[in-house]
Amino acid sequence: MSKELLNIKTLGELKTSGWQSKSVKDEMRENLIKKLKNEDVVFEGILGYEDTVIPEIERAILSKHNMILLGLRGQAKTRMARLMTQLLDEYIPYITGTDLNEDPFDPLTLQAKEIINEKGDETSISWWHRSERYTEKLATPDVSVADLIGDVDPIKAANLKLDYTDERVIHFGLIPRSHRSLFVINELPDLQPRLQVALFNMLQEGDIQIRGFKMRMDLDTQFIFTANPEDYTNRGAIITPLKDRIESQIITHYPKSIAISKEITKQEAGISIEQKKSIEIHPLIEDLIEQIAFEARESEYIDQKSGVSARLTISAFENLNAAIERRMLINNEKKAVARIGDVYNVIPAITGKVELLYEGEQEGAAQIARHLIGKATRTLFPTYFPDPEIFKKRKEMDNVYRPLVDYFSVNELELLSDATIKEYKETLENVPGLAAIVKKYIPKADSNTKLLMQEFIIHGLTEFSILSKHVMDTGLSFSDLFSSVFSNGDDEDDYNGGYYEN
Repeated sequence: MSKELLNIKTLGELKTSGWQSKSVKDEMRENLIKKLKNEDVVFEGILGYEDTVIPEIERAILSKHNMILLGLRGQAKTRMARLMTQLLDEYIPYITGTDLNEDPFDPLTLQAKEIINEKGDETSISWWHRSERYTEKLATPDVSVADLIGDVDPIKAANLKLDYTDERVIHFGLIPRSHRSLFVINELPDLQPRLQVALFNMLQEGDIQIRGFKMRMDLDTQFIFTANPEDYTNRGAIITPLKDRIESQIITHYPKSIAISKEITKQEAGISIEQKKSIEIHPLIEDLIEQIAFEARESEYIDQKSGVSARLTISAFENLNAAIERRMLINNEKKAVARIGDVYNVIPAITGKVELLYEGEQEGAAQIARHLIGKATRTLFPTYFPDPEIFKKRKEMDNVYRPLVDYFSVNELELLSDATIKEYKETLENVPGLAAIVKKYIPKADSNTKLLMQEFIIHGLTEFSILSKHVMDTGLSFSDLFSSVFSNGDDEDDYNGGYYEN
């Protein structure tokens, strides 16, 4: 729109300007068409939905449909709803002082009509920015009809000396106040059935009833609902008449690849400038963080109906940077490089983001988190080094991993979480055979990558039941698999082939 329109202050000026009324759904449709023709990005920052969810939303908007976004937690449903305000006109005019920000050419309430009848072309006009044309409500059991639709306001009646039969005593709820706007209800199935009945009446017929007032209001609202499939079928339900009036149901999903998941994590994670400058994180570590979420979404220990939010990897990545930064500060080092063992410091970011299928003792969630880290390590290991399972089956261990098996049969290795760079390097270089394996399979690795991959080999071999891993308060220790079984019988967390036993 032209900046000159914003200088319009009266209804008369608006009439001569040539401005025309449009419904909110027409606005969104027209602006979407412009963006598609210009090949503009419609949903900035939404990754992984380019070929699935976004085209379906765009088709719903072009169809002028109300829609429901159906998906598990952490799938950007609310974020996409908020981004739809970018498809509204930047500014629209409204009658100054009206409760519902009404269209000067199409007044809705008695209040607006009286203002225009009294002032005519001198009616004051204000301008409404699209960022303010968005209302969001979380459906909870305490939501009432008064909240959503409205109620009689006795204080208003007393102050204005109005009879209770006068329409002006009504205090409008969120939905009428979302006239000419987007209105979002999150977790729709949690809304009480009687409120859902009120909703579908408004969606279809435009009727509202407040304390005996029967009013027909042609509200101009784009409705967007969100729901979790678990709630959709179990804890709550959407009544059939309401479901029938929501024209488009759009299914969301989690990222389908590690690459997209990494992009989302890096985009959303709150990493400080100091951390970015001083911490180096190898792509392998980033892949491990993402793979943890992928493993969790298939784990038999995790309740899949509740989902595993994308916030898991975001929080884990933030936690990872913090753990590395803390070690750097403790050791008075200016630079730091991520280690495989650092991934075990993100367990607090995992335990709060997953719901166990069988709730047990408090320590159970931490053990499952370690199990997921182990599974992620096992999944990624063959992309860098030979799969130990192949050598075990062919009895060709001598080819690659035999020197390590021989070393750990008589030695134990401790990798402490807060070890200095020098201590970390010396510990790994004392293990014969590690450097040779890395040199053979990753010949162009720089010095930091060589150390990381040496540690990765040790972690990987524990996941294939070749070595044993023990989790200590100060870090991790590694030893021969069989010696750990017959000694240290009181250890709390001996790791054996991806499974923890107490």
